Amino acid sequence: MAEKAYLDPSLTLRPARWTDINAVAKLNHYVAEMDGDTSFVLTTEELANEWKSEGFRVERDVFVVETQDGRVVGSEEFYNQNHHCKLIAYGCVHTEFRGLGIGSCLLEKITERAQAEMELAPPDERVFIQSSINDEDEAGHTLLRTNGYSPIRYFWHMEIKLQEAPAPVALPEGIELQPFIKDEHAMAVWQADNEAFHDHWGSHDRTYEEWSHGKFGNPNFDPTLWVTAWDGNEIAGFSQNRYRQGIGWIGTLGVRRAWRKKGLGFALLRHSFGEFYKRGTTTIGLGVDASNPTGATRLYQRAGMVVAGEFVTYEKELRAAG
Repeated sequence: MAEKAYLDPSLTLRPARWTDINAVAKLNHYVAEMDGDTSFVLTTEELANEWKSEGFRVERDVFVVETQDGRVVGSEEFYNQNHHCKLIAYGCVHTEFRGLGIGSCLLEKITERAQAEMELAPPDERVFIQSSINDEDEAGHTLLRTNGYSPIRYFWHMEIKLQEAPAPVALPEGIELQPFIKDEHAMAVWQADNEAFHDHWGSHDRTYEEWSHGKFGNPNFDPTLWVTAWDGNEIAGFSQNRYRQGIGWIGTLGVRRAWRKKGLGFALLRHSFGEFYKRGTTTIGLGVDASNPTGATRLYQRAGMVVAGEFVTYEKELRAAG
């Protein structure tokens, strides 16, 4: 039996409450800032949308560590994805309070939570838990490795700083770009989104309810920043864009298989750059799997984007496939 994690007696670990959300968001941002990249940190409003996801319960799925005067200095969130088989842990520890057992105790709680969730998974399916950190976070690397996690995938934060309006790019023959009209296009974009990412590592189909909650429930959702590409009455590709941490953000860019290798992805990307530029936004970013199988990293580099940060996903298997 594993030895129980030790927490400094001046600190208290407890289930979170909704009233902790501002403190958790503030802590997440501070730690990311110390690691040198805040691009993936959720604002309080974005975090609230996550905590309102179907099946998520703050008192059960979030833990915090606080000082004697009530200051939150550690937090860990637990998310269930893909039928209780893919489990996500997201946590952080204030840099001034490391070495006091906070990270280990939070991971211990998350492991207990994951063991309970695993009972709901289909009996023959592999169950695992993942956690992602900034590659610069040495303490995070040590913590996860010590607790049985292994690095399995790297992701890049890429950016471009526009000096001038992007030159227009010719669309593939027969393709037309259209503004996104939520009531008319949402179902088609959802289906195309699921299909376009079938080839991607760790991808799984999302229900319309899951997808729309994440997209339209996001406080930064702006339908005028989304663009869809059509071949007649069939959707060929899309770019779902928004603002994030003060810069333009290419949230999800996808091209369905039948329309790949024709320049559509490049055209959608450059068009998205142009829309942000029109609004006075010259710094634009995105996140991408560094080993993306569809060549997205080469596409983004060809469009002038550079790697601005690297993140690593760690994984711990809880149960092998039957």
